[in-house]
Amino acid sequence: MRIITANLNGIRSADNKGYFAWLQTQQADVICMQEVKAQAADMTAEMLAPAGYYGYFHYAEKKGYSGVGIYCKAKPDKVIEGLGNSSLGHVACDMTDIDSEGRYIECQFGNLSVVSLYLPSGSSGEERQAFKFSVLARIMPHLEALKASGRDVVVCGDINIAHQEIDLKNYKGNKKNSGFLPEERAWLSDLYARVGWVDVYRSLHPATTDECYTWWSNRGAAYEKNVGWRLDYQIATPELAKKAVASTIYKLERFSDHAPFIVDYQ
Repeated sequence: MRIITANLNGIRSADNKGYFAWLQTQQADVICMQEVKAQAADMTAEMLAPAGYYGYFHYAEKKGYSGVGIYCKAKPDKVIEGLGNSSLGHVACDMTDIDSEGRYIECQFGNLSVVSLYLPSGSSGEERQAFKFSVLARIMPHLEALKASGRDVVVCGDINIAHQEIDLKNYKGNKKNSGFLPEERAWLSDLYARVGWVDVYRSLHPATTDECYTWWSNRGAAYEKNVGWRLDYQIATPELAKKAVASTIYKLERFSDHAPFIVDYQ
């Protein structure tokens, strides 16, 4: 089973850069996307469902903003759009503001759940950083309930957090910046150590540094100099994580400021 996660920074922009032609060469079973930046009316037939795939989306209410999607070869048994539509028995809290930004979609196939998740960035200012912390706090009970559900689950997406110093080039200069704040990193540590989720990339590559990056700023020739961050993840329940045998960060073409992250599971 091959699963790809990719922040597209606009599905129409990615299309113009050859994303869909590349996708057809990958033989992926499931493709998770973030930052679609479109509504259904903006999408071509290929964007809605490429040849050989079913397509499902959770669009943001704001035009040209956020939004997540999943393409899958097999038709899912169930599709959950938004955190507020989950039937898991986690502590109830209002998810309306999160769901209005189109940040969560889940497809269920038998005992397997695949989630496309786009967590907020806080880099634009204090208000958005406060929203990010609020989202992290409210989504944790949902992730705890997913882990406790007994299902095989993989959460794919742009988490907007670099977990360890080896997950970004300039860790010393970013300790006070969104995406590498101690509170954000502690949230991920808690997700792994206490809740029991597994960072699939790090399970396969415990010490990889410069080759692990999935996002580069458009400023200062960051991509050319490989001044990157690892922001895109596949986070799995333990038994599913054990089935991961290989991963690739695809950099031969650029469809976005993020690189697609590919994992093959047995």
